[in-house]
Amino acid sequence: MSNSRLWARLAGARASCLRAAPRAACAALLPLLLSGCDWALFAPKGDIGVQTKNLILIASGLMLLVVIPVILLTLYFGWRYRETNTRARYEPKWSHSTSIEVVVWTIPCIIVAILGVLIWKTTHELDPYKPLESEVAPLRIEVVALDWKWLFIYPDYGIATINQLPVPVGTPLEFKLTAQSMMNSFFIPQLGTQIYAMAGMQTRLHLIADEPGVFPGLSAAYSGPGFSDMHFLTHATSRAEFDAWVKQAQSAPQKLDAAAYERLAQPSGRMEPAVFSQVQPALFDAIVNLYMHDHGTPRATAKQLALTQSLEQAIASELCSAN
Repeated sequence: MSNSRLWARLAGARASCLRAAPRAACAALLPLLLSGCDWALFAPKGDIGVQTKNLILIASGLMLLVVIPVILLTLYFGWRYRETNTRARYEPKWSHSTSIEVVVWTIPCIIVAILGVLIWKTTHELDPYKPLESEVAPLRIEVVALDWKWLFIYPDYGIATINQLPVPVGTPLEFKLTAQSMMNSFFIPQLGTQIYAMAGMQTRLHLIADEPGVFPGLSAAYSGPGFSDMHFLTHATSRAEFDAWVKQAQSAPQKLDAAAYERLAQPSGRMEPAVFSQVQPALFDAIVNLYMHDHGTPRATAKQLALTQSLEQAIASELCSAN
């Protein structure tokens, strides 16, 4: 081989390496994008979270039964029938194979059928409105999505919190959710299902924490400029520790009446966790009724309607003073 041809090949190889270098660098940097992720969904701390994780893994595994063979066969065909492989059979007029048709239709149909049965079954089992079976009485929690913070009301204890959610381990949690204005998505990844909180209506969710710990919660739906600050911590403790916290919270100096709620309802950025005592009775129902004007709520009492009217007046007053 002449020197000129050798140098030409070396130059071509060098150019190929230079072209491949940026792609290799990008591929090496891609894992850094995962630094902002965590494995919360795959480290569940409650029964609903465990069932959700299992459903994700089973469904993903079934779908990979199609995806992985397709990827491998694509790579194999590209290598097997490359231009320089003279040993591969060349059949330009080939157009049909009954065996291949049976395989490519039967396997996906079986997988889709299995997924259909699985999803139908788990949709009913993981229905967020379905109460959890337990010998322990559930803890009722009323959740209000505010701009941009979370209000948690414990109606059985007359207390409330902002951006913190203490709960006892092993006790079913019965959530009722609504929103003051923008729709939000309430989500505690390690405990299970997310659900929307919407103004003028209430949704329900049932969860349970099977282990003690601190589990982050968040809003999983964009709701405005303060959306990224809508985080809270779920503190799962023993029943004795929870009861001690309740007793302490019932002595908190801050009280949550209609006027205090209206101050909380004003849009704000990140708000530090807070505890309130002496929560206004039927406050949650009054918040729901703000947009209902008692339509579709025949159970509303005169006291609830009066509270709703006071909230409406407070909102109007705040808007006037802001303008």
